[in-house]
Amino acid sequence: MAAPDPVDVRLLSVVAEAGRASVQEIAGRLGMDIRDVAARLASLSTTGLPLVVGVECDPQAIRNAVAAAQAWTQQAQASGPYQVQQPNPGYPHSGAHQVHNHPSGPYHNYGGPSGPYQTPGGSGPQQFVPPAQPPSFGPPSAPVPQQQAPQDPMNTWGPPGSASWARGDQQRPQQQIQKAPAGRTGKIGSKLDVEGLEGERITIQLVEVVDPADFLFTAAGYQLQDGERAVVVHTELTNRGAMPFSSLPDLYLVLVADDGSTVSKAPVSLSSRPPHRIGVPPGETAGGHTVYVLPEATELTAVRWTPRPGDEQRTLTWDITDL
Repeated sequence: MAAPDPVDVRLLSVVAEAGRASVQEIAGRLGMDIRDVAARLASLSTTGLPLVVGVECDPQAIRNAVAAAQAWTQQAQASGPYQVQQPNPGYPHSGAHQVHNHPSGPYHNYGGPSGPYQTPGGSGPQQFVPPAQPPSFGPPSAPVPQQQAPQDPMNTWGPPGSASWARGDQQRPQQQIQKAPAGRTGKIGSKLDVEGLEGERITIQLVEVVDPADFLFTAAGYQLQDGERAVVVHTELTNRGAMPFSSLPDLYLVLVADDGSTVSKAPVSLSSRPPHRIGVPPGETAGGHTVYVLPEATELTAVRWTPRPGDEQRTLTWDITDL
């Protein structure tokens, strides 16, 4: 029997803790390439483990992307294959050659040496221009100038920014603080009501924020790097309805910095401050502690909870500037 892959074991540990999470979220928490995580999860789901790998998307945005790809393919087929004129043998250095059906100009080989494209067997250097690039269905192999990266991580076709094993401040591009609906804001100690994704009636209370919490972090056997600090947030979730809350209460509980960036939870737990467990039955209250590791100089302004990223209607925000 082959020994278990330690990366798979670590991956499954995070999945078991989360219960339900996107591949982007799991990859961000582990600091892994999203493609590697997706491939491993798909493979593990075929081994008999109680694991289901799903897909969620913006249907209209995907239809637009597919339509753009099909339009590019039709345009390329209508243009025909590349036809590069051969130079006159008597004038091997007569200049750049035109490409039929495409504008003339130099070909930019991103990621490689610049200069004219050399055709094997040709009598001299030739230049050509390829058709416009099709929509990319994955991360580009080399950086393309003048292409702005999308700011919303849920709309990025590729892995989120990488991070160290515990740092949560680098897992997503900076996001501006969303304005929470009236009645969905408070301070430390406040209880805020919200409806879950499945219609659950829940109340979440921000009980305590320990900042810094380096002594708790190191007492649990972990080590901070120079210039880092730990923060521990204590929250309680009360299920006021008849429907069970089946998710992890702090799955998308983040810290918000003064520049609008967010810090995600670290994949660690402290024995002295028990973490949240998945699920809260109707009529019960469950508490837990969430650990964060971030730069020592980061100024925090709020704690924010959402049932999933980008859900502004169910966003809860607690102001911690008085901490």
